[in-house]
Amino acid sequence: MLSYLVENALHLPSIFGVHSIHLTPAANNLLALALCGYIFFLFVISVFASRRVETEADYLVAGRRLPLFLAWGTLIATWFGAATMFAAAAAVREEGLLGVVLDPFACAGTLILAGVFFARPLWNRNIFTMADFYRQTYGTAAEFTGGLIQVPSYFAWIALQYSALAGLLELYFAIPFQVGLLIVAFITLAYTLIGGMWSVTLTDSFQILVAIAGLIILTSAALSDPLLGNGNPFLGMSVLYDKLCTNHPQHLLLWPDYTTAESSTAYLTAVLNVLAAWATGLFGNIPGQDLQQRVFAAKNANTASHACILAGLLYLVFGSLPLLLGFASLVTHPGGTLDPVAFLANAYLSPAMLIVFVIAVVSMIISTATSAVLAPATILGHNLLVRIPYLKNKRGILRDRLSVVLVSIGGVCVAMLGESLMSLLDIALSIQLSALFVPVVFGIYGRPRNQLCCVLAMLFGFFVWSVTYGIELWNPTHHSFFSRMMLIPSDFYGLSASIFGCWLGLKIGSTR
Repeated sequence: MLSYLVENALHLPSIFGVHSIHLTPAANNLLALALCGYIFFLFVISVFASRRVETEADYLVAGRRLPLFLAWGTLIATWFGAATMFAAAAAVREEGLLGVVLDPFACAGTLILAGVFFARPLWNRNIFTMADFYRQTYGTAAEFTGGLIQVPSYFAWIALQYSALAGLLELYFAIPFQVGLLIVAFITLAYTLIGGMWSVTLTDSFQILVAIAGLIILTSAALSDPLLGNGNPFLGMSVLYDKLCTNHPQHLLLWPDYTTAESSTAYLTAVLNVLAAWATGLFGNIPGQDLQQRVFAAKNANTASHACILAGLLYLVFGSLPLLLGFASLVTHPGGTLDPVAFLANAYLSPAMLIVFVIAVVSMIISTATSAVLAPATILGHNLLVRIPYLKNKRGILRDRLSVVLVSIGGVCVAMLGESLMSLLDIALSIQLSALFVPVVFGIYGRPRNQLCCVLAMLFGFFVWSVTYGIELWNPTHHSFFSRMMLIPSDFYGLSASIFGCWLGLKIGSTR
């Protein structure tokens, strides 16, 4: 199930789901004007935001001044990427609700979990990055280890966003892919560079409104199909549910059905995959800098907590709209393989509305890209580059902006290498679950603790996960031992090793 979402996401670089959204030449020209106007408007917002940037705190965490409406807006914009729309709709059409356990259900849950258990204690630390948390809680070695593990994990995700936009430019405007990559990277880099977290927050809050509006328009049109609501989208939801219960009852299951499994082993594998998706989505996001950076930026601990919970609830609601589109396509256009979102957009939207919808897709990609760039750049500049003597005494904002440039270049390099490396995009959550989740939980709620328990938890979790993930990629079906071993997802091996490393560090520390 997790792999299906990843496979769908991997098709996004070349086409980003809009590969099947057909526009007339005249509409193409209008799209070009609309995109130029949209990008110009984002730059205006960024320049306005830059006036608020005077200190490193302003650049990295918006001066810790975000009110509730901006805090939840940037949170849901960071979560609601175009992969949520296109990949989730395709997954639910193919596999039903079991195919979308990770996103949106588990990913919505992690926002609520963060709001209830993590936002307040982390905000009260008065820190800028998760690496700051490791330093403050455990020591500088933990800060350095955590930073080295976390920063590279974002590169493939950044490359995916750049490639997606470059593919769109190639599709509609015949701009060569490599040239498009550079254009996209420059645009994203420029307005992230100008205003930092203030720029990202203000543009995120605007872009999520555009994205949700486009999605609501398409969902309403699809549910109004004569085979569903016949002009009434609310009636369409009721009819859709009845038809799914009658014709596709397996698509509504949230737990594997033993009676349809080919064997007990197949059923066990399906159950473990579902549990892995829940664990990865719920807990793998918790140490993420992109999530916690928005927690740190809130104006107080209560705002941070409420923003996470509100964003989680809204993400569950709006993240379910692509699922309705996927299910609706089963009823209105059964049979065959198709991209539900793009197919339904072509079927129901006018040329003008198609342009609005493409702009909505672009807004999702840009908001995801800027967040993906700023998060690792924050750790790189604030926690890693500061160790270099030449950069140590430089102004913090200058070092952070240099990091934004370096991270953007890293994303472009990975994108230039093609899909072979971008197939690693799904590892970020797995790495954070395996190597970083235990130190975060233990750092907030555990006693006693020492630096060794944190470093060993990170290293053991990362190493064991890397080995078992490599075996999964190898897929040694001809070796019975490895085949049985791989019934358990690599994330569980990594998490178990991290817990063991934490325990071992405590034991060693207590004997000194």
